[in-house]
Amino acid sequence: MLQTVAAYGLLLAALVVAWFFDRNRRTDGLFRDLLLIAVGMLIVSTVSVEADIGWGNFFLLGFVLAAAVAVPYLISRFVFKDRVIRFRWRGGWPWSRVQWGYLVLVLILGWTILPFYFISSGVYLNWPFVTEWHEIARLFVGVNAVGTWDELFFILTVFVLFKRHFPTWQANILQTVIFVSFLWELGYQSWGPLLTIPFALLQGWIYSQTKSLPYVLTVHLLFDAVVFLVIVGARNPELLVIFPFAPGV
Repeated sequence: MLQTVAAYGLLLAALVVAWFFDRNRRTDGLFRDLLLIAVGMLIVSTVSVEADIGWGNFFLLGFVLAAAVAVPYLISRFVFKDRVIRFRWRGGWPWSRVQWGYLVLVLILGWTILPFYFISSGVYLNWPFVTEWHEIARLFVGVNAVGTWDELFFILTVFVLFKRHFPTWQANILQTVIFVSFLWELGYQSWGPLLTIPFALLQGWIYSQTKSLPYVLTVHLLFDAVVFLVIVGARNPELLVIFPFAPGV
């Protein structure tokens, strides 16, 4: 409870400072853009983001996360008459050899590092034990849906809004703080930040270079595909044979 109050207090303080800076013409539109980020974060804070694939939470969390992206976008587009938040599903083609090579590297790193992280730290227990086909299907959809939302909110909303007021590297650090905090609550705990911090920074940097939502989304979903297999495999050790570097459960 105390942490929640402190978090809301910091959010309010940031908005007050931004309003003060705008009023004194030290910044231009900082309050407006921080307000959009705050709205999205407040919407997310109305529910627990801990992994729960029960039918009720499955649809509730899906609705809340969708609203956390849609509401800031609609306010920006139709109230502020702004187009800074854009979901670029096209463009960024063709991908270079370096980009294709990075996708291969992502799979290799995910295949070698993620099983060790999830199993040695025990964080796989933060996800539900699934046995039935429909539970496994919901877990797969949930993991990929949240991964997609991560890019739409943290990169194409938060990062893009921060970039209007800060140098790219500073904006990237700011979005990473929020991104990694969310992933911690989701279940990437223990020494997870050693993985999630560079991942979030790279996603922001890649988008700043490519302006390609399909590419950063592909990177993320490749990681999530491995995450899904590790979570299922950790609960069913006979499946871990596909991960040669996975420790015993």
